[in-house]
Amino acid sequence: MSKLLSPTALGLMFSIVCFGQTQPVIVPKYIRLPADSVQSARLINSLDGFLAQASGPDKDNAFIQAGYLPETSALLDEIRGMGNAGAGKEFFYKCYLSNVDPLDSADYFVQFTYLAIVRDTPVVRASFKLIAFQQGDQYSFRSPLRRNTAAWHTKRAGHFIFHYTIPPDEPALNAYLKKAEEFDKKLHAPDYTTQFYCCNTFQEALELLGVMYKLDYNGVAADDLTAFADNTFLDIVGRSNTDPAVFDLHDLWHDRLHQVIPVSAINKPIDEGCAYLYAGSWGFSWEEIFKQFKAYMGDNKDWLAAFNENKNFGSSQQYHLYVAYVIDALLVQKIEKEKGFDAVMEFLACGKSQPGNDNYFAALDRIAGINRMNFNENVEKLVEEEK
Repeated sequence: MSKLLSPTALGLMFSIVCFGQTQPVIVPKYIRLPADSVQSARLINSLDGFLAQASGPDKDNAFIQAGYLPETSALLDEIRGMGNAGAGKEFFYKCYLSNVDPLDSADYFVQFTYLAIVRDTPVVRASFKLIAFQQGDQYSFRSPLRRNTAAWHTKRAGHFIFHYTIPPDEPALNAYLKKAEEFDKKLHAPDYTTQFYCCNTFQEALELLGVMYKLDYNGVAADDLTAFADNTFLDIVGRSNTDPAVFDLHDLWHDRLHQVIPVSAINKPIDEGCAYLYAGSWGFSWEEIFKQFKAYMGDNKDWLAAFNENKNFGSSQQYHLYVAYVIDALLVQKIEKEKGFDAVMEFLACGKSQPGNDNYFAALDRIAGINRMNFNENVEKLVEEEK
């Protein structure tokens, strides 16, 4: 008579199948594992299973501790691909267990590192820390984010929960919340929770999440780490609380939109055009961006060529502003005024940019009656009306 397999057994079998796509953790002889050999074997096998299932959807990973999916998903985003070094070098960096540190009688901090020897020199690609939690005959894993921030202050406002050590700029925070409500209403977004962590540096944000080192971020001073899972948007902001970008309204637009339309369907230039129009960019308002755009274009009226070339008219590559995004902002403004925001949503979801922009122009023609033949005429009219 056949027997039903337990969820743990099924998870381990799935992990074994997935080892063709990953690599078991290498355990150096000097690592101090739990004295109980059964417990030790379960810990290593569970870690192998956790990493093996990282190639699939996070919600299906049988080794993620229940209730900790958002932050562990953000950490898994950082872990994925760390063994690879380009085409044909899938397992170039080997995964080594580097520390097992007891938290109590059954739970542990577990640290592992991806490294390779290149011309006799060790090169560390990344190092990560997890919390291992014993559940029956296996271990589950979670990001240490909540444990690392347990003593932080918390502020709740609507569906937002802010975590911080230094009080955030109150006017900027209130403007951010007001804009988030405006965007969600415009997008007909369902209710979901936003967990917002205000870190003081990007390095602090990484370490709180469980990223102890990552070569990709060498020299990066400020950035965000995000994830969406269990109806929760997680945003770990790694920058000084005096940086205006902590509550950046441009990025807020992208964050709210991406919870409503799949990123795979969004046309980025249209998305950026909306962000310019509704939230500005790099501290400039839409009106200021448009003024710079007009000065840059001068007497050039070949809007289709300018759209296709999409040159940067910002002050630098870092503080970029692109011609096509401004043109898209003007088109979005026209579509929303004449057809309503549902038509803008249809335009936004016309698909990723393609060579020749055939999908873009097909959507623009269907929604607004604008095509390559009458593009210059229509854009010129919009530019003149925006004065």
